[in-house]
Amino acid sequence: MQALQFSAFGGPDVLWYGEYPTPAVSAGTLQVRMAAAGLNFADIYRRRGEYVLAGAAPHIGGYEGVGYVTAVGTGVSGWRQGQRVGFADVPFAHATRISVPADHALALPDDIGDAQAAAILLQGLTAQYLVDDSVGVAENDRVVVLAAAGGVGQHLTRLLAARGARVYAVASTADKRRICRDNGAIASYGYDDNWVELIRAASGGGADYVFDSVGRTLPDSLEVLRPGGRAVTFGMSGGAAPDISPARLMMASKGVIGGDLWTYLRDGQQRRQRADKLFTAWRRGIIAVPRLVTFPLSAGADAHRRLEDRDFAGKIVLLGEAPAGDDR
Repeated sequence: MQALQFSAFGGPDVLWYGEYPTPAVSAGTLQVRMAAAGLNFADIYRRRGEYVLAGAAPHIGGYEGVGYVTAVGTGVSGWRQGQRVGFADVPFAHATRISVPADHALALPDDIGDAQAAAILLQGLTAQYLVDDSVGVAENDRVVVLAAAGGVGQHLTRLLAARGARVYAVASTADKRRICRDNGAIASYGYDDNWVELIRAASGGGADYVFDSVGRTLPDSLEVLRPGGRAVTFGMSGGAAPDISPARLMMASKGVIGGDLWTYLRDGQQRRQRADKLFTAWRRGIIAVPRLVTFPLSAGADAHRRLEDRDFAGKIVLLGEAPAGDDR
């Protein structure tokens, strides 16, 4: 098989596309030909050496994708060769063959394409647990979303707006801020604006909740909260969050909650239920597939560079090779 690999941490230039041993068809797994795989900031963090990695070098990134079953391991029922499968939490997805544990495999609705499904699985499920599980967002709550034009940020804004929350978005460019308003934010601000004071004034004293995937902005996220508010930190696209003194939190009864999707994808039933709910939200227009930009897997280094571009807004999907009549 072919894979997008790296042996040393660094910039996109450490990536190369080449041969890698094809995974065995182990008991309880499906071997899947990758059709489309999402690229996420977590893949950037792993390439830089800032995030947990699975396995030993050379490393392969990627955790979400869509593909077609090429072989079924012993002990697996309900799947057959040729079936389409999706997944959101399977490592080594940036390869032409992927070993997918059967309880991680998701059946996909027929009315969504391969790239579109790969584009919303991980980020959509992330936005879903943030709204449903991390804090109890209710109608008319004042909510700030940082990086609101990113993949998770767009889904998050739309889910919050559908719940009746008043969303204040923060994004880096005028075009991204327009996207935020189109997704339902009542106002949008730039990082170069005094967004903390502007949102405190617009919200009548501060936000109830902040969703922060930037990381280094956590002190500002705490500042924009009203007393008793909660900041949810779930990423570090702008650098790691600084340490926060508990005394600072106590003085205004504020709190910081960590968020990670893997906490909520505990078993096959949870994965299926959450994915079904996600696709129902997509079908109803509550969430939408962001603007897609695709790259062949062989151009993965270029895809990484594009994702790191501050002007980029949307979702990058890596495409596998078309089937060539064999499973090599």
